[in-house]
Amino acid sequence: MELSIKGNKLDIGDALTQHIESRLTDSVEKYFDHALDANVVLTKEGNGKNFRTDIVVHIGRNIKMHGRATTEEPYTSFETALERIAKQLRRYKRRLNDHRKNAPDLAAFEAQKYIIENNPDEDEATSADGAPVIVAEMATTILDLTVSEAVMHMDVNNSSALVFQNKAHGGINVVYKRADGNIGWVDPTPAANAKS
Repeated sequence: MELSIKGNKLDIGDALTQHIESRLTDSVEKYFDHALDANVVLTKEGNGKNFRTDIVVHIGRNIKMHGRATTEEPYTSFETALERIAKQLRRYKRRLNDHRKNAPDLAAFEAQKYIIENNPDEDEATSADGAPVIVAEMATTILDLTVSEAVMHMDVNNSSALVFQNKAHGGINVVYKRADGNIGWVDPTPAANAKS
């Protein structure tokens, strides 16, 4: 696994660098032997009393784990962010194993029963008038997935929605996190086929 460790407004010493390399490699390899790369950025924030750690681990095609933490110590900040990454890796590995065990029953998957925890640490951006800010997202590949795989990808990538091509019929579908904590699934009918 390629590893990039950077400091923003902070000089990362050899001891912290070695600690990050060792702990991150051990945590990732515990669940995935062939992760592609990982990036760690430590930032000294505001008046210099807080340290924020952002970790992104790329474990496979279109699968990235994100962890962030802010504390008063750089080591604690890194460890807290790493705990979040480890939790995501553990959850993803468990879902992969469950998915393989239940592969014949995928057609019977009910998206309504799949619940994902909300992340209270995420900051929501708003404009000066209080309206949400529209953020241009990067171009992305639409994956050919089952509904259960789409929900798993959405959870692993810590996103609130995912557009995908449904393996069952080839149509474009959307899964998204609902306000009640459940998962919504949109399987649209083309306008030409819709009944009046």
